[in-house]
Amino acid sequence: MITVAIANQKGGVGKTTTAINIATAMAATGWKTLLVDLDPQGNASTGLGIASTERENSSYDLLLDQRNLSECALQTDIPGLDIVPATQDLSGAEVELVSVEGRTHRLSKALGNPGANYDVCFVDCPPSLGLLTLNALCAADTLLVPLQCEFFALEGLSQLLQTVERVQQGFNPELGIVGVVLTMFDRRNRLTDQVADDVRDCLGQLVFENVIPRNVRLSEAPSHGLPALIYDHQCPGSRAYIGLARELIGRLPQARKAA
Repeated sequence: MITVAIANQKGGVGKTTTAINIATAMAATGWKTLLVDLDPQGNASTGLGIASTERENSSYDLLLDQRNLSECALQTDIPGLDIVPATQDLSGAEVELVSVEGRTHRLSKALGNPGANYDVCFVDCPPSLGLLTLNALCAADTLLVPLQCEFFALEGLSQLLQTVERVQQGFNPELGIVGVVLTMFDRRNRLTDQVADDVRDCLGQLVFENVIPRNVRLSEAPSHGLPALIYDHQCPGSRAYIGLARELIGRLPQARKAA
């Protein structure tokens, strides 16, 4: 199983939207896919139609070693896509994990369960660089970074790259970056093009060719408990995520080999 953390410590950059739709696209192409919701807000769970009453076992239980992966993973309405949902209990995990032995590798241990039968696992991280995100980075083979096309996002990217370097040095030397995806792209805005050019100049081929546009349908879909790819597969946002999935599939074998 290839584990991909979807992270950026800046909020509102499209992490959860990317996690939901890229996981759906991967499942649609035949990859047995798991999505781990590691954000206490639980938006990825809601966006895949998992009601709060259905989240009896969650990523909190997985991290605290109270339940194993097979007990926490729920089938979604998307064939081939399971999710480990999140509840508000997860907000207390940061404090509870501080005194736990091996606190940075709890997720890695849980995902190493022999009963896990998935081709790829995506981890939707919270918008911070605390113990939850650190667990995701320690468990991951590679990192996917959604980056909003605005000036402040560039500063956040610099901080994230520094964090990745520290994780490589101290916790997970095999961690790589599979790519940076530009989100909320608006061709009518000159600043958007400028930020995109700056990111590509800095990171080169690490930046995915497919960009995710600002799109109303992407925003509407979660309120219906559906990925945009199911809600409206013809909208520009859905087509962009399908293209991104194709690119990602082309890069993942390299991540698997590196791991």
